[in-house]
Amino acid sequence: MEVMMWAKLAKPEGATNKEFFEVWRQESVAAIEAWRAGTIKAIWKVAGKYEVVAVMEVQSGDDLDAIVHSLPIWKLGYAHIVPQIDWIPLRSYENWGKQLAELAKG
Repeated sequence: MEVMMWAKLAKPEGATNKEFFEVWRQESVAAIEAWRAGTIKAIWKVAGKYEVVAVMEVQSGDDLDAIVHSLPIWKLGYAHIVPQIDWIPLRSYENWGKQLAELAKG
């Protein structure tokens, strides 16, 4: 199943720019490697915000937990800089169109 991950980051009070952006840099290296390996289908940084959006293929909720806990931000003990991650399951719009044809029949 494909899921969209929407992560919102927040620089902790008292954290230096150097510390915050270095952790994020390490995260970006891992994310780009996952994208090159095909685990992440697409990934973007939201312009003007500390947010990242990615689409990835997972088999289960267990995969989601494994992904989160394998991220450098978690491994380095900085999970608190990601106060919100939304996981949004995606489905093919073509399949939805087929279902709509049935639903529209009443």
